[in-house]
Amino acid sequence: MTLQAIATAPGYTNSGLAQASYVISAPKGPAVPSYAILQKEIQLLPNWRIKHDPATSGSSTGSMSLVSDPSLSGQAAKFHTSFTNAGGELYSVTYGNDTDSKNFLYDAHVWIAAGSSLSNLEMDNNQVMRNGDTVIYAFQCSGYTNTWEFSSNVGTPDQPKVKWVKSTSPCNPSKWTRDVWHHIQIRTSRDDSGNVTYHSVWFDGVESPINQTVNCDFSLGWALGALVANFQVDGIGTSGSSTLYLDHFNLYRW
Repeated sequence: MTLQAIATAPGYTNSGLAQASYVISAPKGPAVPSYAILQKEIQLLPNWRIKHDPATSGSSTGSMSLVSDPSLSGQAAKFHTSFTNAGGELYSVTYGNDTDSKNFLYDAHVWIAAGSSLSNLEMDNNQVMRNGDTVIYAFQCSGYTNTWEFSSNVGTPDQPKVKWVKSTSPCNPSKWTRDVWHHIQIRTSRDDSGNVTYHSVWFDGVESPINQTVNCDFSLGWALGALVANFQVDGIGTSGSSTLYLDHFNLYRW
């Protein structure tokens, strides 16, 4: 805002007009402690795995490449997915090894190209704890429920049963403005039993509190301490395709 002022007093001529502009911005995004471990620019890591998610219907194929346009960092990952019958394509990469961190921030910039057809955009983090069980921090913007959703294991670690849970925070990827960068931040934490708290999600700096705790413990036999990041694109309708870009993909842990 711009403030303007003059000085007045009895028997004196008014002063000239003084003017100054001020910008006061509230902090945006989650607080991250200075000692947090940061894995930067995960989109640049080698050995990304690309496969159809069999938990979705239909079929899908995908490809990934690095491009300079559009990009924020100079190199963004381009994901092109083709699908039939709402099939979903899973893109994942191992980014570290850590059995002990209990707090995570998934931080990424996402661009959805015009003409893309997708129902859900899923952004997950996975961690193998000291006991050998895998914690799956699964979170998605759902075009079916029009909310941010998170997953839970309503079975047991040995006989898991995944259930997606609706939050009260609205989200639908079909509503995202196309051909612009969107900033997504997802804050989670866990305990030693694999109970995960989904704290909040930030979309372009606007926070939507989730504040729900569910069990996310799975016995999968993965390597101890493995940290795996997922980026999944689910189609919508009988067939179609989508092109998405991922940049400044960072994961903080502490």
